[in-house]
Amino acid sequence: MPEVAVTDARGTDAERNAVADAIAIQSPGLITFDAIGPALTFDGDRIARSGAERIFNRRHLLLPVLHAVRDAVGYISEGGANEIAEALQVPPAEVFGVASFYELFTFEQPEAADVVHVCDDTACRIQGANGLIDELRADGVVVHGSPCLGLCEQAPAAFVQRTGQQHVSVRTATKPAVDAALAGQVTVPIAPVPQPSDALTLLARVHDAAAVDYEGYVSTGGYEALANAVTMTPAEVIEQIGDSGLTGRGGAAFPTGFKWSAVAGEDGPRHLVVNADESEPGTFKDRVIMEHDPYSLIEAMTIAGYAMGAEQGWIYIRGEYPEATRSLKSAIAEARSKAMLGDDVGGYSSQGNGFRFDIELRMGAGAYICGEETALLNSIEGYRGEPRNKPPFPTTNGLFGRPTAINNVETMVNVNQIMLLGGEGFAQRGAGRSTGTKLFCLSGHVRVPGVYEVTYGATLREVIDLAGGPVGDLRAILMGGAAGSFIGADMLDVPLTIEASREHGFSLGSGVIMLLNDSVDFDDFVARIAQFFRDESCGQCVPCRVGTVRQSESLLRIREKGAAVETERVLLDDFAKVMADASICGLGHTASGAILSAFDLGLIGASS
Repeated sequence: MPEVAVTDARGTDAERNAVADAIAIQSPGLITFDAIGPALTFDGDRIARSGAERIFNRRHLLLPVLHAVRDAVGYISEGGANEIAEALQVPPAEVFGVASFYELFTFEQPEAADVVHVCDDTACRIQGANGLIDELRADGVVVHGSPCLGLCEQAPAAFVQRTGQQHVSVRTATKPAVDAALAGQVTVPIAPVPQPSDALTLLARVHDAAAVDYEGYVSTGGYEALANAVTMTPAEVIEQIGDSGLTGRGGAAFPTGFKWSAVAGEDGPRHLVVNADESEPGTFKDRVIMEHDPYSLIEAMTIAGYAMGAEQGWIYIRGEYPEATRSLKSAIAEARSKAMLGDDVGGYSSQGNGFRFDIELRMGAGAYICGEETALLNSIEGYRGEPRNKPPFPTTNGLFGRPTAINNVETMVNVNQIMLLGGEGFAQRGAGRSTGTKLFCLSGHVRVPGVYEVTYGATLREVIDLAGGPVGDLRAILMGGAAGSFIGADMLDVPLTIEASREHGFSLGSGVIMLLNDSVDFDDFVARIAQFFRDESCGQCVPCRVGTVRQSESLLRIREKGAAVETERVLLDDFAKVMADASICGLGHTASGAILSAFDLGLIGASS
């Protein structure tokens, strides 16, 4: 990495053109709120100017422009950084500071035009990822070991960053498949949803290739939910969401209706943000929806915008999802051309209930922390993706300092079902507080990995049976991903509900169910989880920055030096307590959960 210094280096023609083009193609639907002055936030005796003023300048275009330059020439050069700084009126040091935060940007010209990222995280690790990395490197391919790429049901997986060409994912990766991707062969992803379509609700369209385009979506009942919604007042729509009992599907299970009501009750302008930065190891359900049923997300967002009076929607999608990004870009453009996004959505003004709503797609660049809602907001605004202190909460001081509702993809697409069934009708499915259906991501040592949709209340055993059962002698199940916990086979009959899982000491999280048999080296596997949190901590707060490093060191001492498990467990308990009590965000709060549960199950030290 070069020294940070003020230079007079200038970009090449390719870099200048990339910057200019990225600014020029800013979404035509983006609302800039020119008439809105900057907001002030009162924090004790200090008055801080909030983020609303940031919309007036071009800083919020920093991430798209960085992507454009990287895609054009393969890296961010000093000259390229200076061109970006001048065009956006952002100090060069800040351009460097933001770009260096993300895994997918580099400041040094790569050895090759195209770079292969091979996932060596949990699901891919047990399916031969490390052997694939060695094979590719032996053939001279530039390979980076990568955290989870969200292709766990098709492990091992790779992501190819191509210079001047489309980026591509490689599923069930082999050396010939990676070679083909490097040669420019782009394959159409196949929906990994093994259940028949008549057994599905949220995923009913993923088997129907015709539903990916606008006409196909409409012919399969698309936009009927929106038509129902606009027959109600915005307040009545929110009431239906509240009556449904819909809770967030990202792990926190926060009531969606309460969040929407809070945002709608604030002075405008308001924002709706969809968190599609699906980076939790073992999670891939949102990717499947975005790749194969993008209009369902657009329709649900449009309903939410109508209900909350939010004229601007944002989708923040992870940079490692090239196929999902292309699918959404195409769908957003087509919806806009059909007047289903824009100044008069659906032409409903003629009925007296017209409204304006549009969507901007923003792509992340490889940072797990940006899945945290306030870090995501900072990233969209053109700042480092570091979490904010709360309060204030996004519902009052969110994107650009304005009231903002943030929901993930799975949560949003449930909105369509609520508008079709009614809030009470939706709530009849499920059990207790856990209403509706839930998507689970099955991977690891299971016969038919993929996304499965079941009604809340199905047991863990029933879901695993849907996937054909385990392969080999089941030793443990990782629930909720790296931020979740390991459980044993004695939990197979626990109902998969928010209440039951918490009662039994684990979380459903983002829906990860990763089966692990007795072939797994758990010392290595859990050490990789610790490494993941060490690498993905943003470093902003000391408890997490130091605690994740010390936690990783402890696991390495056990794996590589045969350190006493009992001694290291005492240290890990101390690290976990400090991180849980004093970290700013959920990364530090949950970084020890899976690791400590592995000790509790006796998985650590057994292979040494």
